Amino acid sequence: MTSKKSNAAFLSNLVVTDPDTGELIRKDTGEVISDNIPSQQKEWHSFNIEEGEIRARVGMPTSLAFHDMGLATKIGKEATDAYGNVIDAATRTRMGRLRMWNSRSQSYSPTDRSLQRAFTMLYRIKDRLGLPNHVTEKAAYTYRKAQERGLIRGDSIGSVLAASIYVAVRQSGVLRTLDDISKISDIKPGEVARSYRRIISELDIKVPLIDPRKYIVKVANNLNFDEKIKRKALELMEQAQKKNVIVGKDPISMAASILYLVNLSERKPRTQAEIAKVAGVTEVTVRNRSKELRKKLDLSLVRSSM
Repeated sequence: MTSKKSNAAFLSNLVVTDPDTGELIRKDTGEVISDNIPSQQKEWHSFNIEEGEIRARVGMPTSLAFHDMGLATKIGKEATDAYGNVIDAATRTRMGRLRMWNSRSQSYSPTDRSLQRAFTMLYRIKDRLGLPNHVTEKAAYTYRKAQERGLIRGDSIGSVLAASIYVAVRQSGVLRTLDDISKISDIKPGEVARSYRRIISELDIKVPLIDPRKYIVKVANNLNFDEKIKRKALELMEQAQKKNVIVGKDPISMAASILYLVNLSERKPRTQAEIAKVAGVTEVTVRNRSKELRKKLDLSLVRSSM
């Protein structure tokens, strides 16, 4: 008994729990032992004792990304009561009918079927893009609002969901482009863009601009550029912002073009085609943006400091 207790104490000191992801992680190696630990935190807030007593409950946390928000009632198939006693045949028959109608009432309405399909896609896209939970919740909220307004009519569920995800990543400042989302969701970018425009127009959503400097870091990391190139590219981006060169331009194409110009001073510079492929833009776009930047920016300052 003593050895078992000492081993348990040793493991408890060696393992930590990440409350955000629900993962069990070893302190010494960083190995994820388990990634399916239920969160012990409350998903609600209370500001007095009475409110806390009213909201207290058991079960999984509620979430907008579930078609029933995680509040579904499930009737088990056990043939025993709470005390372990076998229930009689009449009660089992009655519970079977209740189970059947409970299942039908939750899963067979058109709204539930639409939400089930959409949120199944949402979790698949979330996993493949590595989106955090708060972005998933925002996307689910936007999709529900779009469904209430009837914006799915005329568009597919997939395109409206992909557009909702793009709205969520823009609102959260997460670097995922519309092309990234459309590629993972297997929806044409034009369809996603059309649904996106409808959503922000009909729902009157104000989508903040993403800092273009974040795209510099993202593209540079994907190209394995060193810190010197990143720093000079950020300086050039700041110069472009001050001169309003990037106004109305796609920030990721501007980031790719600036990195191309800065990288020309290297011994073996990357080509426009290489940088365009990593950034997810066309080579023609990088070429045209580079010509425009050469005319409007002072590139001598960057080259002299390289």
